[in-house]
Amino acid sequence: MAEVVHECPKLKVSFPEERNAPTVKRKKLLFSNYNIRKRQPFDTRKKRKNKDIYVTNNTNFKAQLRICEKDLSNGASEVIIHGLGAAIERACRLALQLKENHYNTVELDIKTSTVPIIDDLEPVDDNGDYVTINRNNSAVHIRVFRKFSLGTLKYQE
Repeated sequence: MAEVVHECPKLKVSFPEERNAPTVKRKKLLFSNYNIRKRQPFDTRKKRKNKDIYVTNNTNFKAQLRICEKDLSNGASEVIIHGLGAAIERACRLALQLKENHYNTVELDIKTSTVPIIDDLEPVDDNGDYVTINRNNSAVHIRVFRKFSLGTLKYQE
């Protein structure tokens, strides 16, 4: 059987009809035979600053709100809230709650990204091989900053 080739007259390029040629097939893994170890997605050791708050679904929402409030009331000009995957909604709620608590004197600068995540699969028995799985996950980074400094709010005579 002859391979069908289409030509694009504008670009003078020909390409085969079958774009997604078969690649090496992965063998199916039974996850019951492996222990899953998830690596930290954010490099918290290097980039961690006092103004960074990492939101997860396991931490207490009120505690994270108190930490952000404490940072903003102690004179910090901004707080950066990071959320990953299922915690994106919680990070957005935290930022909106901060904006409401500060009577709209803070602004939000929102950026989204895709973060690569690596999972290590360790075999339960000695017969299995160690496997790593690379995947991507959505992330949100919300910068909460003051519109103006608190010094301008003081009454001047």
